[in-house]
Amino acid sequence: QVQLAESGGGSVQTGGSLRLSCRYSFTSYCLGWSRQVSGKRREGVAARSRDGTVIYADSVKGRFTISQDNAKKILYLQMNNLKPDDTAMYYCAAGAGYDGGCTENGMDYWGKGTLVNISS
Repeated sequence: QVQLAESGGGSVQTGGSLRLSCRYSFTSYCLGWSRQVSGKRREGVAARSRDGTVIYADSVKGRFTISQDNAKKILYLQMNNLKPDDTAMYYCAAGAGYDGGCTENGMDYWGKGTLVNISS
């Protein structure tokens, strides 16, 4: 059974930090994070493949770090220097990466999301 359970969202001021966590129940080639603002398309934020390749959206490079604890089956997203534009619902994502590698198109499953709100 596919289970992706996010936690760690909240409200912080500009420049602050948050760490998101995702407990996953299975292994897949790609694991990552996506985000969506109401009325806009969901976008990939960060992802890592089973071989260790990591990709980030240009908008978060240098500020966000994705990591994984395989033993605990937890995926993390450390978010630093947060900006109001980072405000969104953040989703844990998993997929086989058939369509476009570990980008948003390559994901097949998403969790229910955790809300991140950054105030100016």
